[in-house]
Amino acid sequence: MALAGHLLLLLLLPLCTQFVPSTALHKGIGEPCEENVECQSDCCATSSLNPQKYCTSQTIFQKCLSWLKPNGLECSDPAQCRSNCCVTNSYNPLRFCTPRTIFLQCLPWRKPDRDYCSEHSECRSQCCLSVTETAPARCQPRTGVLAHCLPPVSAGRSRVPQHWGLHEASEGRSGVPGPSGTQWTRDRDRDL
Repeated sequence: MALAGHLLLLLLLPLCTQFVPSTALHKGIGEPCEENVECQSDCCATSSLNPQKYCTSQTIFQKCLSWLKPNGLECSDPAQCRSNCCVTNSYNPLRFCTPRTIFLQCLPWRKPDRDYCSEHSECRSQCCLSVTETAPARCQPRTGVLAHCLPPVSAGRSRVPQHWGLHEASEGRSGVPGPSGTQWTRDRDRDL
């Protein structure tokens, strides 16, 4: 008889839970949780650096968002940051949450001019050159009217380009023949 009573109780148990409101079985806002289904709000998320999740309310767009790190905190993935930008900010290999630029770009820290480098992308100027054939490469400022990454002129050559002018043809000067007894020759007085 006792066995029959236990069986009857097991059969009636699912019927009893049907009359209990489903919200009574779920956790309220602020209670610890592990998954969304545990919460009345259907939202279980972190709310600080603490990895413990709590039942929280959803956004007005019915999204369940976890707390994200503000700028300046260490990160390993962009998804951990409010700015969605996780990069190095110095010679230190650690990465930190960093604000995006006005154009919403996530730019990593780059080496300043005169710092040692191995490729252009390491430099703030995007210009990594060796001053001489034997010297190690360094970040160089961009030069010229169009701000190109130009190698410096070697010590044996002049920085001022050679200038040519139209002169009377003479035996002592060599040049390219010009119109009616003239020739194009290099202006020696303009060399530096």
